[in-house]
Amino acid sequence: MVMDKKTGLRLSVLDQSPVAEDGTPAQALQNSIALARRVDELGYGRFWMSEHHAMDTLACTAPEIMLARIGAETKRIRIGSGGIMLPHYTPLKVAEVFRTLYGLYPERVDLGLGRAPGGGPMESLALRRSRKTPMEDDFPDQLVELLGFLEDGFPDGHPFGRVKAMPAPPPGEEYRGPAVWMLGSSMWSAVAAVEYGLPYSFAHFFSPVKTREAIETYMRYFRPGIRAERPEATVAVGVVCAETEEEAEYLASSARLLQRRIRLGDRKPVAAPEDALRELRMMGEVPMEEGEWPRYFVGTPAVVRERLEQMAGALGIGELIVNTIVWDQAKRLRSYELLAGEFGLTAAGVSGTDKLTTA
Repeated sequence: MVMDKKTGLRLSVLDQSPVAEDGTPAQALQNSIALARRVDELGYGRFWMSEHHAMDTLACTAPEIMLARIGAETKRIRIGSGGIMLPHYTPLKVAEVFRTLYGLYPERVDLGLGRAPGGGPMESLALRRSRKTPMEDDFPDQLVELLGFLEDGFPDGHPFGRVKAMPAPPPGEEYRGPAVWMLGSSMWSAVAAVEYGLPYSFAHFFSPVKTREAIETYMRYFRPGIRAERPEATVAVGVVCAETEEEAEYLASSARLLQRRIRLGDRKPVAAPEDALRELRMMGEVPMEEGEWPRYFVGTPAVVRERLEQMAGALGIGELIVNTIVWDQAKRLRSYELLAGEFGLTAAGVSGTDKLTTA
């Protein structure tokens, strides 16, 4: 991937397999595969898939399965989870899954970890590892255990020190393994990323209020040497690009309605723009938390680029992760194409200085 020559800003993709109101979840998954192929060709750096449960809106409940397919459909883009909701799983199983992905696609796998449920309270109950004890937050213990399995790093005498997470690399071969990222939309995740020395991604499109505070806290307090020598942070933002401002605003109405529906507990599929505009007018004002920057950057490629560069520059970060939800798959692909063209991305001639770090 070639970075934007003016700012050095790198671009990646977060996909959630959005379901169109006249489509099916199965088609949404196929759309994600097609999108991964296209952004790989265009020169984006990463393709991450999210995890959500029991939602008519978003089809990807098992990102690890989608990544196994997408890795085979792409050539150079890094693939990863954005993220795996660790509280639902045992650390050893997650380590085995992502070691397997890494074995299939060496040096291309990111493991983004989240603490949120990815669904409502009933879904969280159904996904619990155990229902015999009261619900408790053991995410920090899970994270330490997962890192131990991934890094073969348990202290002497630890009972799991004799458990080998497979598949293991050949003897004597340098093994970096999947790059672990901390994901979040709160100050807790920023502090956790500092504590464990992990790269950090903030979900601005989901919760834009604490973006600057979280990124600046992570950058300020990062301690070199725990797992990396320097901090690495990115922010996930919504983007809709089109040839004209009018078309971009029209397409973005579907995402605006989606955000307001979710705020009201409504998980229906993504509405067509004309239906979205009608429902937005009928809905009236819905209180939405807003921050220094909008959740979605909407406009022509030049306008969107200027605003993205301003945000990244203000935060002191070198990469943004783009999430585009519109009703029409062709328009979604076109949005990513326009943005890539504006930033001058290319998949050809990747140089060592332009490669994304693998944490």
